Amino acid sequence: MYRVLITGAIHQSGVDRLCQEPDLEVDFKPDIPFDQVKQMIEPYHCIITRSETPVDRELIDRGRNLKVIVRAAVGVGDIDIDYATEKGILVMNTPGKNTNSAAELSIALLLAVMRKITLANDTMRHLGWDRHRFTGPELMGKTIGIIGLGNVGHRVARFCNGFEMRVLAYDPYIPDEAFERNRAQKTDFDTLIRESDIITVHVPKNRETTGMISGNTIALMKQGVVLVNAARGGIIEEQALLAALRSGHVAGAGIDTWPTEPPSDNPFAELPNVVMTPHIGASTPEAQVRIAETIAVQVPRALRGGIVDYPVNMPQIRSLEGDLMTSYAVLLEKLGSFSAQFMDFKPQNLEISYRGDIAQHDCTILRLAFLKGFLKHSMDYVSYVNADQRAVSAGLQVVTTENLSFTRYENAVKFIFTAGKHRFTIGGVVFPGPHPRIALVDDFPFEVVPEGTFLAIRSHDRLGVVSGISTILDQHRILISRFEFSHSTEKKRSMFLIRVGKGVPDAVVDELRAQPHITLVRKISL
Repeated sequence: MYRVLITGAIHQSGVDRLCQEPDLEVDFKPDIPFDQVKQMIEPYHCIITRSETPVDRELIDRGRNLKVIVRAAVGVGDIDIDYATEKGILVMNTPGKNTNSAAELSIALLLAVMRKITLANDTMRHLGWDRHRFTGPELMGKTIGIIGLGNVGHRVARFCNGFEMRVLAYDPYIPDEAFERNRAQKTDFDTLIRESDIITVHVPKNRETTGMISGNTIALMKQGVVLVNAARGGIIEEQALLAALRSGHVAGAGIDTWPTEPPSDNPFAELPNVVMTPHIGASTPEAQVRIAETIAVQVPRALRGGIVDYPVNMPQIRSLEGDLMTSYAVLLEKLGSFSAQFMDFKPQNLEISYRGDIAQHDCTILRLAFLKGFLKHSMDYVSYVNADQRAVSAGLQVVTTENLSFTRYENAVKFIFTAGKHRFTIGGVVFPGPHPRIALVDDFPFEVVPEGTFLAIRSHDRLGVVSGISTILDQHRILISRFEFSHSTEKKRSMFLIRVGKGVPDAVVDELRAQPHITLVRKISL
């Protein structure tokens, strides 16, 4: 049973779905004080938070059973990701689920600043009527500079095209095709700063982006520029922005995110040309439902050791690589498990080879999947996050090569374990469909579906071996659902992979081992 603590106010639909999982025990305590979280975290395997709960080193140390940390939002700046990775804890977030909500708020803040809507509203509430005082410029024809053309930034670009604005964008991590698709003119940072009438930031907060809009940067901007920050507090230096707003160099600002939330002191409150909101970019019912539904699907998968869609501290494959790599990852975890159950020696070296289209991708996740499947039979809690570290601690040296002998397959993966004179090989392939197959076991070629319980039997080439195996299984009423055979003329040996319909007692395995000419019997469960 996995225990899950939810400290953020996620939508009830997600809580309900998590509670329906048979192996999850869920405690929903939204907005619980951080000191209480620290006191109660120890027995929990997963914590689901929003920005109100920092997951720092102390909390991670107290959470001795933590396997998964989930941020029900995009920003993970207050999660100690490096320390979580060191501990083998998976960190996940929910990117893209509040994309439209945050983009719409950015435009709302911009319109409110440009057209002085909040000032006009306050005046009307006091029965005032001064139409000329609230004259403000149109968006049409203005140049907007978007820093960050990712999930939110590209939506802002599309909205601005609807207002017939000139859209400049700076993002060194986005391909040119994304600029073209969203009708944004790709430019460098300095050009965007100098030519934009409006600048909006949509980047994560990290070492590169913290304080990227400084006093020196603002000084290069047009007189009367408008700034919008609905990304993260601290990307625009607060004191520099305050000074520019007071001097009039910056005509107005829309701010949704703050360096400290909630701010204990807010000097922007005295400025009439600033429109402020309390970090509500994702505060729409639609976004909250999407976030909650994502969490309800991903958390059980993560706790059960599966591949998740939105990892922060492990390779992400589905959105980057597609179904082929996902299928290979699932297959290779099974190959790793098969290897651990088959081998009778402790390996010191592992050589991994890739062939075909998959070799053009980042195959890190494939290595981690195989190691996870292999090491989980001998170590406590091996995950995609800590599999490399666990391999090192097990004394296993892992190398990747480009040499592969599976010449008959377009794509294939091969693993070679060695220790002194000992050697074991295993390989796999995924055919279109996808149809994963075990393609090699101990240098014997196969094409076997990696599911169920197998008897792996190796023998000398002698008459009567097959009939002897069948007789013993018949006597014990063990149904054979698949009988796969591979032969080595050079070695004068044969290998059988026999899928059986039910569990095989150890006594039956011992009886098979005692048969003439049989040199190895292993029971494998996948």
